[in-house]
Amino acid sequence: MKLRESNIEKLKNETFDVLILGGGINGAVSAASLSAKGAKVGLIDMGDFASGTSQESSNLAWGGIKYLESLEFFLVRKLCMSRNHLIRNYPSTVQEIRFFTTIEKGFRFPSWFIYLGTWIYWFIGNCFTKSPRFLTKGRIAREEPVVKTTNAEGGFEYSDSYLHDNDARFVFNFIRMSLNYGCIASNYIESLGSKREGDFWITSVKDNISGKRFEIRSKVLINTCGPWADDMNTKAKISTEHRHVFSKGIHLIVDRITPHKRVLAFFADDGRLFFVLPMGNKTCIGTTDNKVDTPTPHVTEEDRDFVLSNINKRLNLEKPITRDDIISERCGVRPLVVKGSKGSNKDWMQLSRKHEVEVIKGSNQLTVFGGKLTDCINVGEEVASFVKNFGIEFPYPNKRWYGEPDPAIRDEYFHQARLMNVDSYTEENASEPISQRLWRRYGAQAIGLLENIREDPRQAEVLIKGTEYIRCEIHQAARREMIEKLEDFLRRRSKIALIERKETIRKSPGITEACEILFGKESKLRMDEYFGKSSGSKTPGNSLKNSKLKSMTIKKK
Repeated sequence: MKLRESNIEKLKNETFDVLILGGGINGAVSAASLSAKGAKVGLIDMGDFASGTSQESSNLAWGGIKYLESLEFFLVRKLCMSRNHLIRNYPSTVQEIRFFTTIEKGFRFPSWFIYLGTWIYWFIGNCFTKSPRFLTKGRIAREEPVVKTTNAEGGFEYSDSYLHDNDARFVFNFIRMSLNYGCIASNYIESLGSKREGDFWITSVKDNISGKRFEIRSKVLINTCGPWADDMNTKAKISTEHRHVFSKGIHLIVDRITPHKRVLAFFADDGRLFFVLPMGNKTCIGTTDNKVDTPTPHVTEEDRDFVLSNINKRLNLEKPITRDDIISERCGVRPLVVKGSKGSNKDWMQLSRKHEVEVIKGSNQLTVFGGKLTDCINVGEEVASFVKNFGIEFPYPNKRWYGEPDPAIRDEYFHQARLMNVDSYTEENASEPISQRLWRRYGAQAIGLLENIREDPRQAEVLIKGTEYIRCEIHQAARREMIEKLEDFLRRRSKIALIERKETIRKSPGITEACEILFGKESKLRMDEYFGKSSGSKTPGNSLKNSKLKSMTIKKK
């Protein structure tokens, strides 16, 4: 029985200490923390895991330097400490990166004043990263010729951190960890509402794949639905002091603009922060903080024009970036927390970006409002402390539930990888060696992938050209990652759909085999669902059969 089917049966028939609604970053860390400590945890999401806000971030884990302008020093301090904690505990995934910032003439603050702010930021963050430095107009031109300095006053460089892979993958790894600790989780299970009966919460749900309905029993109910948290509380007839308002952010992915692995930061024409972010061999351009009323916004023509106009105005490019250069787009909301009617009359940019955990006394229910990926470990610990106060016993209260595997496991993995010379299979122009990539994505499970490659070198072949995903990873995803739709794999377990055009993926010789591995007899159905019925997918089995006719070895570099 497939993992999802097995988990659905358990959700139907078992009673849980805790049921978590929502599989974004807040739900994922809550599940990992609680299940590792020994609580019996269930988790459901109406879509795929991390399919909402958690897949639309800028891939940054940063301390929030811009919050210094609103004098939120405590928040900045907390976020900087959280960022440092992530860098220490996820050295392969969360890595320091330099922000190369240009200030134009006539900006609301002089460049020296903002440069002073970077030193305050550095000190608030315990001097954990490389120190800031001032950039003259000439230095900007020498070190980053792609930046246009015609109207520049100067600039500065400071450090924060970013996710080497995509945000949704980072979130899923917490889901996978919670599954390892006994959490019963399933995607595409929608909550229709919860009610309190005696000492239990009864949550009515619908399987959005099969259409079947059933109920889940739990002692505690946790709402981590992000932008949909308010609606979910309304369904459960729960009144809260806090609520959400929405800040829209968009990003456009284009071919790589600069070879330097750094973030280029500007202030757009309207004063908002504007980033040019590295994404493997591509570049992600975008901005945030545009007020919207819906949790499901879309990129508009005005959004595209705004981003393209601002980037072309600030970079020296051989030719302007146009809409035809856009490979893919990201668009999502950040749920911001306001209390009661407060906040609605505040300056939009002055609203706090911190999270709040609100407990409904006497009902064993709590809601997580807001939150940033940077602060995710704190959210997991806070939720666990509240659940303990509800009377749920933790057999392993001090169990560590986050971070990369023990250094001894890491050393053993890389020792085996060196003995196998596995990095010789790395494809040309790859962003990093295979051994590094597998370890970052799978941790201790990467040892099993080495075994797959040892048994059959074809397992080290990249199936979809340019994506840096090899055959054994697809098999791993089919076994362990609860993939129900092709988009789950292309957009969230990987970033393939972000860095390659849909048409390029569709024409890739390996996409049919990848679908056969992931979906078996349903492979054509899933391809047609994602690409449309003109996908021209082959009969299931053909590509795999043809692949077996190839040589069983890979020409090493």
